[in-house]
Amino acid sequence: MCGIFAYLNYNVPRSRKHILDTLVKGLQRLEYRGYDSAGVAVDGGNDKNWDNNSKVIQLIKKRGKVKALQDEIYKQDLLDFDIEFETHVGIAHTRWATHGEPNAVNSHPQRSDKNNEFVVIHNGIITNYKDLKKFLESKGYEFESETDTETIPKLLKYMYDNRESNEISLSTLVERVTQQLEGAFALVFKSVHFPGQVVGTRRGGPLLIGVQSKHKLSTDHIPVLYRCGKEKKAVSTLPRVDGDTCLYPIGEETGVEYYFASDASAIIEHTNRVIFLEDDDVAAVVDGRLSIHRIKRTAGDDPARAIQTLQMELQQIMKGSYSSFMQKEIFEQPESVVNTMRGRVNFDDFTVLLGGLKDHIREIRRCRRLIVIGCGTSYHAGVATRQILEELTELPVMVELSSDFLDRNTPVFRDDVCFFISQSGETADTLMALHYCKERGALTVGVTNTVGSSISRETDCGIHINAGPEVGVASTKAYTSQFVALVMFSLMMCDDRLSMQKRRQEIISALRTLPDLIKEVLALDDQINSLAHELYQQRSLLVMGRGFNYATCMEGALKIKEITYMHSEGILAGELKHGPLALVDKLMPVIMIIMKDPTHTKCQNALQQVVARKGRPILICEKNDDESKLLAYRTIELPHTVDCLQGVLTVIPLQLLSYHLAVLRGFDVDFPRNLAKSVTVE
Repeated sequence: MCGIFAYLNYNVPRSRKHILDTLVKGLQRLEYRGYDSAGVAVDGGNDKNWDNNSKVIQLIKKRGKVKALQDEIYKQDLLDFDIEFETHVGIAHTRWATHGEPNAVNSHPQRSDKNNEFVVIHNGIITNYKDLKKFLESKGYEFESETDTETIPKLLKYMYDNRESNEISLSTLVERVTQQLEGAFALVFKSVHFPGQVVGTRRGGPLLIGVQSKHKLSTDHIPVLYRCGKEKKAVSTLPRVDGDTCLYPIGEETGVEYYFASDASAIIEHTNRVIFLEDDDVAAVVDGRLSIHRIKRTAGDDPARAIQTLQMELQQIMKGSYSSFMQKEIFEQPESVVNTMRGRVNFDDFTVLLGGLKDHIREIRRCRRLIVIGCGTSYHAGVATRQILEELTELPVMVELSSDFLDRNTPVFRDDVCFFISQSGETADTLMALHYCKERGALTVGVTNTVGSSISRETDCGIHINAGPEVGVASTKAYTSQFVALVMFSLMMCDDRLSMQKRRQEIISALRTLPDLIKEVLALDDQINSLAHELYQQRSLLVMGRGFNYATCMEGALKIKEITYMHSEGILAGELKHGPLALVDKLMPVIMIIMKDPTHTKCQNALQQVVARKGRPILICEKNDDESKLLAYRTIELPHTVDCLQGVLTVIPLQLLSYHLAVLRGFDVDFPRNLAKSVTVE
């Protein structure tokens, strides 16, 4: 949701304009997460003496888009944009309102007092902020915003004002403050009392650090972090673990730049060398040197964090020739499903190997049930593959919405295997469900699209879907890659069963042709655009199907809701006579998915009932289904594939339809109102 970005240049001369441009560009890379206001904090003096500049922090905040903030920045008459800083810390934020309406006062950075002694940017929610606020008000602190975040810098100032020693560090103050906070958060701090320093910490919210340095940052650091002393390298090149703190030698070189962010997309154009923080890490940069301290360290808990290489290219997060990220990502699906299967499916000998699961596959086969947990589109991916999972694993499969799963205190046992599906790997409800299941001893499996995310780190094993960065808020290619990943898992589960081999070979052969079939469906874009011109003024839309395509109905309806703001509902065709049939008349658009599978006859019965009520069904069907086409008002004809993969093909026309409907209705498809890409709070 909220976007965090901070930039520190140490012994690297940068003009204030360069610093502000870097901060603004970082926020622009985070716009897809959803937000309604933005702000930055930089050193505010114009004196050539840096010490004087660092004693003043300038806050610039604005409701609306980052572009509005950028315009506001360059209206600041009191700032010299050409002045250079050898060392400087700037922090920036995009806010998605939770406590208090979107306005400049409620925007971040939030400050400790009118002198801006401490400022903070925050992603998450502080659940005990009312108690903290009451305590601080009793001590004479005055609040100006409606946010939960404002309690954090004020509590920091209270602890600084009541410190026992002048030698206290900013990281120590931050640690003490975070120990008083309840909820989920990622935080980055800046202070006039600690010039040139930045401190970041997280608990339940994503935060990573990018490093750009003359110091060589190679993959040699990764084993060194966990095997200090076993590698034959100069001591000065190795991180050093001292108690609860890991000291990185990066800043010992002349000139280093650090980037703190809630998402790798904000960092990739500057560096591909990153460190992912874990819960209760406190990362501090002092005199250009990075250290990571563990607040709560248990036996065997290493504070060292690997310096990793991002497998992402800048062009992947650019729109290129497409008009929107959503359109780009819909048309990337032939490549994204190939990337999901690459190196995992051998089409010649009909084998499937998911490297992240191979060490646990025997344990999974011995479990008593599978529980698949997700939110929104990720939940639909679980529903879409439940039938094939049950068929090939011969295990009971529960598919659960994360929030409902927690509300019910669902019984979970040690012989259960729990799958957690999340594009970002940071979805708050799904993370809480993961913690709930781990506490009860279940084996946990992550299915994510983001390396280094919380779910990918905290699960016992997992599948990275390799769909590539997904920027559009309405998920498209991540859904189809999650779908394919779960099908591959079911194939891997039954590779030793003779009775399943014919079915396995049928599905694997279909996976081989799937990318070409997706291209065939995408070629129907003009036809679907024409249909959208007929429907875009409607207020409501029904999508019906059953069997393998029930999930497609729910996912298609969700896409239409998300970006067109039309009411839409995914209906199980078998339930038509139990209520939904009352909605059908000649004015109600009805999309029906009827494919040649075991539910074909039953779906045709539902089709006849819709026609009998003067409905005008729009049919998504196979090319040779002449019987169904006779009753349809309009048809979208798709190529044939094996039944369990039909959902990959049938969802694409609905993705395209939602896109064209939103464009015709004049809405921004990448930034639907009130929604965020990564839901990191409850």
